[in-house]
Amino acid sequence: MTITAAHAKSRGGLLAKVLAGAWRHSPPALEMSAEELTEITPLLLGSGAGAMGWWRVRHSDLCTSPPAQQLQEAYRSSSLHSGIHKHEIQQVFKLFRASGVEPVLIKGWAIARAYPEQGLRVYGDTDLCVRPEQYAAAEAVWRSPEARPYWVDLHRGFEKLDDRSADELYTRSQLIKLGDTEVRVPGPEDHLRILCVHLLHHGAYRPSWLCDIGAALEARPAGFNWDDCLGSNRRRADWVGCAIGLAHRLLGARVDDTPVAERARRLPRWLLPAVLKQWENPCPVDQGQMKIKLPMAAYLRHPSGVLQALRYRWPDPIGSTIAVEGAFNEIPRLAFQLGYCAARIIKFLPQIPRSLRAHSSSADPQSSLSVTGVMQPPSNEAA
Repeated sequence: MTITAAHAKSRGGLLAKVLAGAWRHSPPALEMSAEELTEITPLLLGSGAGAMGWWRVRHSDLCTSPPAQQLQEAYRSSSLHSGIHKHEIQQVFKLFRASGVEPVLIKGWAIARAYPEQGLRVYGDTDLCVRPEQYAAAEAVWRSPEARPYWVDLHRGFEKLDDRSADELYTRSQLIKLGDTEVRVPGPEDHLRILCVHLLHHGAYRPSWLCDIGAALEARPAGFNWDDCLGSNRRRADWVGCAIGLAHRLLGARVDDTPVAERARRLPRWLLPAVLKQWENPCPVDQGQMKIKLPMAAYLRHPSGVLQALRYRWPDPIGSTIAVEGAFNEIPRLAFQLGYCAARIIKFLPQIPRSLRAHSSSADPQSSLSVTGVMQPPSNEAA
């Protein structure tokens, strides 16, 4: 399966071209016009891939162009913040352990270690998973004044990211030295699977997440256990194969020595175009075109704008497939998207009476905005 000429020239296709092999010490030579780089530099910067963009451009003929200079500034900033983030991770682990909580760090720094320079992988928060029985204690730490300076995304176990038990994932986790602290991260098999499912769950909308899969795949250690990675659930194993396939088809990740190589080369016809469409706007919020997503309850009494709100919330085909535990096959995705919408409506219906009471005093939907009013579609989240 190949990318069509039209897709290759699209903004999503150009992003894929720039980020191909960006996680390697020596990525392939970049062949791109100055006009094309100018067009996609705002997307690279807005999606957090500016540093990786510079890594690819630095040895090309475009390295002194104005957009390349912007990417170089992003690289310098990211390198500086990398040291700050590592210090914050150490402090966060000390806070949680002081309360008897042992977290597992996923994504972020845990995968940045696989890049030639950790500053290439931009991340803003610290994603921590804790055992379900420790969640109450972890939440108390998270809400404490001592933790207030740190941006922590706290997860109760791994249930939203994986189908394995917390005990199983903790057993295979590793302690990695970071300064004067040991940071617990998933084993390489589990982390690759988590990265793959996380990417698909969120519609593969952020290009750097696909780079993470390429980095984790090519940095896997000797003795990597594919049985542990893929597991016994054939459908979820196929999800992993499809995510790796996306990294292979779009970014050139090497799959020849993997058991998913055949699947990686044989993806559903709709999948690549769906990802490239997401990449047409990989930024959580467009600068100058900020999208405000009010709670749907705000439209119960003030229906003006509800159609636009519904269009904005229309789920992507990839995330919908994961949400309904579907298979990545050639069947059109509309049924999956409708099924996901139906599930969300059913979940929303019991909340209507309470929401009506809560918004009964609102003069218009805009008054329902809070500090968290600026949000992304259901498939988006912070890096």
